[in-house]
Amino acid sequence: MRGYYAILDATSDQLTDAGAIDSRARAMLAAGPCCLQLRAKAASARAIEAAGRRLLALCRAAGIPFCVNDRLDVALAVGADVVHLGQDDLPLADAQRVRAAAGRPDLLIGFSTHNRAQAVAAAAAGADYIGFGPVFGTRSKANPDPTVGLEALAEICRAVAVPVVAIGGIALDAVPMVARAGASAAAIIAAIDGAPDPTAAGRAVAAAFAQTR
Repeated sequence: MRGYYAILDATSDQLTDAGAIDSRARAMLAAGPCCLQLRAKAASARAIEAAGRRLLALCRAAGIPFCVNDRLDVALAVGADVVHLGQDDLPLADAQRVRAAAGRPDLLIGFSTHNRAQAVAAAAAGADYIGFGPVFGTRSKANPDPTVGLEALAEICRAVAVPVVAIGGIALDAVPMVARAGASAAAIIAAIDGAPDPTAAGRAVAAAFAQTR
C-alpha cells in the first residue's frame, strides 16, 4: 500500500452512468495506483454492488487492488480485495469476525482515524492499514474532523507499524511533504478530479512517493 491511493467518489446519480464511471476509473488506473476505492456515500447497496462488479473487472485487468468504502457486505459480495471503514461504520473487531466467517482472510481492512488514540487503537486491533487525517482542510466530507496537520501525520507514522494512508485536502504540491512525513500513500479526491489530466496527476502523486524510498 504505497503511493497514489485512488478514490473514485460518486454521487447516487453519477453511479448510474456506467460509461462515465468506468471512464473515470480507467483514467485513474492508468496512473498505476496502489489501490482504487469506490466511494459512494449516498448510494444504495445495490447501486454500489453493480458499479463495484464492473470496477473490479477493470482493476483485475490492470492488476490493481479494488476497494469498497464503508460497505463490508458489498465488498464481500463482489469479491473486492479491500474494504475501507470509518469511525461510524462496523467496528473493526466485528468486521474481522465477518471476514473470518466469510472465509476471506485475504480481504484487507483499512480503517479511518482522526487522532492519535484512534490511530494507535486501530493499528493495535489489527487494521491492515489506517487512514489518518484530514491532514489539510477538506470539502469531501459534510462534517469533517479537525485538521491534524503534517506534524501529527509524521508522529502517527512513527507510532504505528501498519501503513498510514494520508487523507484529507491533499493538493498535488503538498504530496512531497506528505511522503516525507512518512505516509505510505496519499488518498486524494479533489486534486485528481479537478486536474486537466487525472492520469498525469495520479502519476505525479506516485512519483513523489517513489522518490522518498
